[in-house]
Amino acid sequence: MSDSRTPMEAQKHELAVHVRAGTGLVVIETRDEPRALDLLRRVARETQRPLFVWSAARGLSRGDRESAIDGSFDKPLDLLRHIDQRRDGGIFVLADFQPWIDDPVIARMLRELARNEVPPARTLVLIGAELNLPEPLRARAMRFELQPPARDELEAMIREQAIGWSDGRGKAQAEVCEETLQALIDNLAGLTMKDARRLARNAIYDDGVLGPADLPGLMKAKFELLDPGGALSFELETERFADVAGLPKLKRWLDQRAAVFRAADAPPGLDPPRGLLLLGVQGCGKSLTARAIAGRLGVPLLQLDAGALYNRFHGESERRMRESLAAADRLAPCVLWIDEIEKGLATGDNDGGTSRRMLASLLTWMAERTSRVFLAATANDISRLPPELVRKGRFDEIFFLDLPDVEVRAEILRIHLRRRGLKAELYDVDTLARHSEGFSGAELEHAVVAGLYAAHGDGTALSNTHILDALRSTRPLAVVMAEPIAALRDWARTRAVRA
Repeated sequence: MSDSRTPMEAQKHELAVHVRAGTGLVVIETRDEPRALDLLRRVARETQRPLFVWSAARGLSRGDRESAIDGSFDKPLDLLRHIDQRRDGGIFVLADFQPWIDDPVIARMLRELARNEVPPARTLVLIGAELNLPEPLRARAMRFELQPPARDELEAMIREQAIGWSDGRGKAQAEVCEETLQALIDNLAGLTMKDARRLARNAIYDDGVLGPADLPGLMKAKFELLDPGGALSFELETERFADVAGLPKLKRWLDQRAAVFRAADAPPGLDPPRGLLLLGVQGCGKSLTARAIAGRLGVPLLQLDAGALYNRFHGESERRMRESLAAADRLAPCVLWIDEIEKGLATGDNDGGTSRRMLASLLTWMAERTSRVFLAATANDISRLPPELVRKGRFDEIFFLDLPDVEVRAEILRIHLRRRGLKAELYDVDTLARHSEGFSGAELEHAVVAGLYAAHGDGTALSNTHILDALRSTRPLAVVMAEPIAALRDWARTRAVRA
C-alpha cells in the first residue's frame, strides 16, 4: 500500500502509534528541540492527550502555553513524583534531562513511570542533544529518530524568506535563481530548521539575490555549524583531474558515475557511487587524486584525521568517530577522505581494543549510510589494513596507483613546469622522462624544484641539465623500498584495478 503522507506526517503517525500503544518512555536525541516539540504537539492533538513540557529553567508548563503550571516542580525528583500522582495522564516532555539521569533515585522513578502498567496512560519523552541512559532504563526506552526537515519544507522556508525580504522594499520578493534554489536545498539538508532558516536568510538578505555566488559561503557556514571538533577539515576549492596525469581507468570510472552521484534522485536501477580505496606506492598521487575526485563530483571535500579522534578516556574515541561520520552525513553531498587509513585504523592489542571499536563504527556506517557521501580512502601498506575493510563490497572498487610509466612521467613534468610559470614546450621532457625510470610523481616534482634552486644559484634560467642533475642525484623510492613495492604490486595484481 503506497503512503502519500509527507515526511512530517509519517513521523507524526509513527509516534502517535507508540503513544496509543502505551509506550512509557520515548527518547528523542536531537539538537532541534523546536522541531521535536512541534511534532509532539501534533501527536498530542491526534491522540487527544494533554502535552506537558518541563525544563530546569521554566519548570512544568502546558505544551501549548508559556506560563508554568507550578514553579515548585523545578527539581527533577519533585517533578517525577508529581507526574506519578497525576490522574489525567498525558505526554510529558523532559528537556535536557541528561544531568539527572545517572542519579539512582531519578533513574528508578523513570523506570517505574515507564512501566505504564495502570491508568492513567502516560508517555514520558526525553529530548536532548545527547542522551545516555543507564542499562536498566535503556531496556524500557524506545528511541525515536527525528528526521531533519524534508526538501519540501526547506523549499517552502526559502521562498518564505525571499518574500519576507520584500517588506518595506517595494518589491514582490527577492530574486531567486531556481537552479541555485535546488543546490541550496541540497546544502541545507541535515541542519535544524532554525539553522537552515538563518543561513538562507543571510544569503537572501545580503543583496536581495539568491544566486550561485551564495553557495560557497553557505557551505562553509554549514561545516562550521556541524564540525564535531577538530577531526574534520573542509575544502571547497579542490584539485581537478586536468592537474592529475595518467589514471585513465579511474577517470573513466568517475566520469560514468558523476552525474548519478550529483542527482537528487538516482535513475531507476542505479545507486549513487559510495566510495573507492586508493592503494599505491608513496608519492604516486593518492592524496592529489582524492582531492580531484571531489572536484570531478563537484562537491566539497572533508578530510577525516583519524589520529585526531583518539582520546585517552574509554569510549571517547569511538564517540568522536561516530560524531564525525554523522557530521559527514549532514554535510552531504560531499567526499569524505581518510588519508593513510591503515595508520588511523590499524588493529592491534596495544590500545585496549579502541582501534577495533573505531573500525567497527566505520564499517557499520559504510554498510548502513543512505546519504550521498563518497568515501575516498587511501593506503600505502596493505599488510596493515584490516581484512574486513578490504573485503568485496566494502568499496565500489579498489584502484592501484603504480609508479608512472614514461608517458605519464613526461606529463607530470609538464604539469609541474607549468605550475611554476614555465613553458613546458621549452624543455625536453621526453628525455627527462626516460632518465627518471622508477620515480614517483612526488620525486619528479622534487627534481623540478631542486633544478630551480640550482638555476637560481647559478644565476641562470632553469635548463634541462639542472633537472637532469637533480634526477641523477636522487635514489628513488622504487630502489630504496624495492621489496615492499614488489609485494604491494603482487597483492594488487589480482585484487585491484590498475588506475
